[in-house]
Amino acid sequence: MDLNHFTANWHYPTAIRAGIGRIQGLPDACKELGMTSPLLITDPGLAELPMVQDALVNCQQAGLKLAIFSQIKGNPTGDNVSDGVRVFKRGEHDGVIAFGGGSALDAGKAVALMVGQDRPIWDFEDVGDNWLNVNTAGMVPVVAVPTTSGTGSEVGRASVITDNENHIKRIIFHPNMLPDIVILDPQLSVGLPSQLTAATGMDALSHALEAYCANGYHPMAEGIALEAIRLIKEYLPRAVEDGFDLEARTQMMTASTMGSTAFQRGLGGMHALAHPIGALYDSHHGLLNAILMPYVLKANRDAIEDKLSRLSRYIELEDTDFDGFLDWVLTLRKQLDIPHSLGEIGIDADRVVELGAMASQDPSAGGNPIILDAQAYADICLSAVHGDL
Repeated sequence: MDLNHFTANWHYPTAIRAGIGRIQGLPDACKELGMTSPLLITDPGLAELPMVQDALVNCQQAGLKLAIFSQIKGNPTGDNVSDGVRVFKRGEHDGVIAFGGGSALDAGKAVALMVGQDRPIWDFEDVGDNWLNVNTAGMVPVVAVPTTSGTGSEVGRASVITDNENHIKRIIFHPNMLPDIVILDPQLSVGLPSQLTAATGMDALSHALEAYCANGYHPMAEGIALEAIRLIKEYLPRAVEDGFDLEARTQMMTASTMGSTAFQRGLGGMHALAHPIGALYDSHHGLLNAILMPYVLKANRDAIEDKLSRLSRYIELEDTDFDGFLDWVLTLRKQLDIPHSLGEIGIDADRVVELGAMASQDPSAGGNPIILDAQAYADICLSAVHGDL
């Protein structure tokens, strides 16, 4: 396979520079957006790794005054964003490089939003017309550089930020939060451990699958979701088995971006439950979606059987009915060493009623194929805790 085949410039949904070695173009991307002093926002685990240090040197040698901010939790908080804003202003920066997994990307986009606002971040939660409160003139440009293949936050118009005071994840939204330039370089993901490759890859699957099953009318997004699922079926096991398989890494990074592009059509019950569980238990978002997936699919069976049959034929499953698709999901999870139950990752049944109520109010719940009430979400959560499918 000629890997040069995977080098491309895309402009949907934003400018995307995909291909091996494209990280070398980071300084030029910053300059195109008028940056002279960008703040590179990443997580503590990446900050000292060669990939970030190489980016720092590369930008400095190109004449950019670049600094790094990395005080971000795995589930970024409002305080993390506020700290980033202070660093941004103190350093007189003029743009953001969001570099890393979903936490760094979400935090970076949120900082780029908040540096020009005089309201608290929660005033921009994705509720009603809150986005109209944003002073768009104060926002700064963003170059997004994902290092995992899961969240797809690099092409998202929102950030998921934890409100620690109220123990809830909130979606901060504005159309202009979409990064201006995205660099998809699969070489940046080769060092990701197999467990994280699996969890983030299943997160990408959850995005594409929920977007495909959602009720919103968006045929383009539906088509993108369909192909993303096919790519994940073919390449996620390869990426987990051999982290240096650059073809698999390339296709998974692309599939992740596609999944996030597609979920403007809507998400659903997996995310509606994963958000509050993550807020209360500080668990890995992708792993939660992976565990919850079959339980939510089963709850939606009556509404999605025909869609999943069509999907099963497209991805060439042997059994193309609902049970055949569910068996494929369960087999894939087992192949990737994904736990079968929430109980296996330390989540008990003590708060399922609370989680059910929170899930029913989560913005993602509106895209679920069947509108579920708090009790239905509590029942799904309880089944997932005990592994009762």
